[in-house]
Amino acid sequence: MRRRPLHFLLSALLLPVAFAALAQQRPADLQPLPEAPPPPPGLLDPALEPQVTIIKRGEDKVEEFRLSGKLYMIKVTPPGGKAYYLVDEKGDGLMTRRESFESGNRVPMWVIGNF
Repeated sequence: MRRRPLHFLLSALLLPVAFAALAQQRPADLQPLPEAPPPPPGLLDPALEPQVTIIKRGEDKVEEFRLSGKLYMIKVTPPGGKAYYLVDEKGDGLMTRRESFESGNRVPMWVIGNF
């Protein structure tokens, strides 16, 4: 078995200490960043914001999400239960049930154009 030189072991032990000391040093002339300027007028279009309608159906709370007047998602929250979603994934009006948006991988799908 080959022995390692002493300077190799010392450098391996002192290197993390040197990095920690460098990380703690801060320049004294730090100043806060200025506030971000507001977006230019006309950039924020309220028509691009989703419209949410909340309805009580019996015991269930139903939230309908529309974009430009078109229904694209419904969130149903039963009392004491876990919420589920009905999503129009292809834009054809047929809703698909999803338990959550966090499970599994979803393929990105966008509507390129309507004819």
